Amino acid sequence: MHDFYYADGELLCEGVKVSTLARKYGTPLFVYSQNTLTSHYQRLDQALAELDHLICFAMKSNSNLAVIRTLANLGGGFDTVSGGELARVIAAGGDASKCVFAGVGKTEAEIEFALQSGIYCFNAESEPELIRINTVARRLKVKAPVAVRVNPNVDAHTHAKITTGTYENKFGIPFEEVEAIYHRASKLKNLWLRGVQMHIGSQLTEVSPFEQAVRKVLPIVQALKAAHGIEFFSVGGGIGIVYNPALESGQAKWWKTEAGQKILTPQKYADTLVPLLKPLGLRILLEPGRFISGNSGILVSRVEYVKKTGQKNFVIVDAAMNDLIRPAFYDSYHEILPLKKTSGKAISSDIVGPICESGDFFAKDRPLAKVGEGDYLALLSAGAYGSVMGSNYNTRALAAEVLVHGKKADLVRKRQSIPSIWADESLPAWLVAKKK
Repeated sequence: MHDFYYADGELLCEGVKVSTLARKYGTPLFVYSQNTLTSHYQRLDQALAELDHLICFAMKSNSNLAVIRTLANLGGGFDTVSGGELARVIAAGGDASKCVFAGVGKTEAEIEFALQSGIYCFNAESEPELIRINTVARRLKVKAPVAVRVNPNVDAHTHAKITTGTYENKFGIPFEEVEAIYHRASKLKNLWLRGVQMHIGSQLTEVSPFEQAVRKVLPIVQALKAAHGIEFFSVGGGIGIVYNPALESGQAKWWKTEAGQKILTPQKYADTLVPLLKPLGLRILLEPGRFISGNSGILVSRVEYVKKTGQKNFVIVDAAMNDLIRPAFYDSYHEILPLKKTSGKAISSDIVGPICESGDFFAKDRPLAKVGEGDYLALLSAGAYGSVMGSNYNTRALAAEVLVHGKKADLVRKRQSIPSIWADESLPAWLVAKKK
């Protein structure tokens, strides 16, 4: 569900014409719907009402300050994976005491910053990390709240690059070793064994992998509660969204529309997991990212050229893989719509960007309404892993971002200036010294 729709032939975000935003702020342009962010958070929150729970938004999916503040205002917490992300939460007005800190490579400086900020808990990924956290906490004369990330060795049946819950992945501690790790960690005097955590992957569109993982980990959670008095169990994130409602390309055969009764809704998720989790008597944490932010955003791009060859119709746009890398990186599908709805015959087209890489494409052999130079296209479901994965490849500026609220719209990230790209670079003296 999202708030992008056609009215009188124009694509709108809530109550604002997207074409108006494109003309005012230029392209490439990310446009976010505040109502979509809010409704997705609230749907999940309400579905879990029977549990003492905390939703920690995985801000790696979208770290714009306005997005963070929107969710903080709803009472949300945040799943952070770097000191920079935690600093962003604080800068946006979020509550550090509702933040968890994950990731396999936490530095001493990041651990110190997180402790000084008063985070809710570290999700520790290894025993050496627990020892490092204890060392830093001892130096600061505090107790560090920690949860060990359990790797349940459950195949989530998602894309290979976003699965995290099998022993082939770098994340977490093997299921069989967890209780022994907690026993040893309990002897580290500056650790507070506050909870236990798991996460099996991203973009899961069926509830069965979640159920399988929870059922597998439950006995350990119960044992840790009895032995160490843990307070919470984090079941991670990973709830997927529909990128391809028409299944046009045959990718991701398990994705269905809501009408097809196959999409994983918050209620279906809760109906399966709440009966398993409620008897624990623990606080339940969730770390969703894509589910909240994915369909809240679009990437708007201008058609620069239409190039026809003997075999292909190339629609060349001003957005590129440096703006939205998912199609190039994951072969991901994004629905692509013209801002002005037309009734003409669709033409099989490759929608490509200007970067000098063959992998710089958004769609191949995609039926698309006839468009020409100066027309605008919207790439839907770009609110997660869009701008956050942007780069300056080919010395291209990072795109601008806009947040829409009803009939209001505001620039929440201005377009990067070209000179700022190299502002932190410098030339060594020997290269600029004048020859005598």
